[in-house]
Amino acid sequence: MDNKTTSNEDEDQKQAENAKHLNSETVKSSKRRGIYLLPNLLTTGALFAGFYAVIAAMNGQFEGAALAIFIAMILDGLDGRVARMTNTQSDFGAEYDSLSDMISFGIAPALIMYTWSLSSLGKIGWIASFIYVVGAALRLARFNTQIGSADKRYFQGLASPAAAGFIVGFVWLCAENKISGNSLSYLVLLFTVGAGLLMVSNVKYRSFKDLDLKNKVPFVGMLIMVLVFITIVYQPPFVLFSIFALYTFSGLFGYLIRKLRKKPTQDKVE
Repeated sequence: MDNKTTSNEDEDQKQAENAKHLNSETVKSSKRRGIYLLPNLLTTGALFAGFYAVIAAMNGQFEGAALAIFIAMILDGLDGRVARMTNTQSDFGAEYDSLSDMISFGIAPALIMYTWSLSSLGKIGWIASFIYVVGAALRLARFNTQIGSADKRYFQGLASPAAAGFIVGFVWLCAENKISGNSLSYLVLLFTVGAGLLMVSNVKYRSFKDLDLKNKVPFVGMLIMVLVFITIVYQPPFVLFSIFALYTFSGLFGYLIRKLRKKPTQDKVE
C-alpha cells in the first residue's frame, strides 16, 4: 500500500512539474509576442493622415484635407507591400489595416463632403454622408471575408480608397478653383451616394494586381510614366480627380457593356 501511495504521489508531482513547465513556456512565448514595426508604422501613418483630414475639414482647410487623404492612400498601398517584401505579414496587421482604411477612406471622406457641401442640405446631407460610411464599412467587411477565394484580378465593387479619391479629388479641384461647395450641393450628393452604392455593388473593377512590374518595359513606357508624374506635379487636383473619375466610371461602363451583350444572345435563344 505504501509503495502504491508513493508511486501515485510521484506521478502527481511529475504532472504538476510538467504543468508548471508548460505554463512557464506559454508565458515566455506570450512575452515574446509583439507586432512588426515597419508595416504597422506605415498603417499608423495612414491612420494619422485620415484623422488629420477630419481636423483640417473642420477648420475649413479642404485642400489640406484632400491632400491628407491622398497621402493616406499612398501609405496604405505601401504597408501591405512592405509586409510582403519583409515577410512580416500578420493577422494583427491585416485587422489594423482594415480599421485604418475605415477611418481614412470611410469616415474622413464622408465628413469632408458633409462639412464642405452637404451640410447645406440639412438632414438629407448627413444621410448621404452616412450612406457613404455604411458602404465603406460593408465593402471592407466583404473584402476581408473574400480574401483567398476572390479573383485577384478584379475587385467586387469600387474599392474604398478609389471611392475616397474620387469624391475628395472633386473637393480639392473645386477648392483649388475657389468654387463653393454649397453651389454644387446636389452634384456632391449624387457623387457621395453613388460612390457609397458602388462600393457595395457587384460591379467589377480591375485591381491591377496581375501586373508584373519586374519585367522589362519599352523605353517609351518609361517616358510615358515620366510625363504622367510631371502632369500630376503640375496640376495635381485636376489630374488626380480625372484618374479616379475615369476609374470609377470605367467599372460602370464595363458593367453596362456586358449587360448589353447578354441581351441580344438571350433574344436569339428565345
